[in-house]
Amino acid sequence: MLSAGGASVVVSGAQTEGPAVIPEDLRYTAEHEWVAGDAAGPVRVGVTHFAQEALGDIVFVELPAVGAEVTAGEPCGEIESTKSVSEIYAPLTGTVVARNETLVDAPETVNADPYGAGWLVQLAPADPQAVSGLLDAAAYRELTER
Repeated sequence: MLSAGGASVVVSGAQTEGPAVIPEDLRYTAEHEWVAGDAAGPVRVGVTHFAQEALGDIVFVELPAVGAEVTAGEPCGEIESTKSVSEIYAPLTGTVVARNETLVDAPETVNADPYGAGWLVQLAPADPQAVSGLLDAAAYRELTER
């Protein structure tokens, strides 16, 4: 997820103020996005506790429009913090069916509640089975501990 102006920000080695919160019921990407949901319908997407902590105070979020087609692994938005501007990468290929408009006026919600009110978008995956191909909590935890 974190790429600032062409230069990558190494998050996996970032120091945090305690252990990262990693809910067991979500799926994750190596770019520090989480996905909630399964093949039954749209999935909710956000950035992880680990990512928001590494970013620092979030001051602006740019999200794709409802109806936009996004491609897994490709940039689909940006998060600006007091430290950097970072791209948000689509965790799955699909269509944006909702976006969190609260973040327009309150981007700091991502810091305060990254797995709840700080969600970014909802996607209708082109391949609903692709969710199961993302990292589980144990694999993501291992990634963040490197």
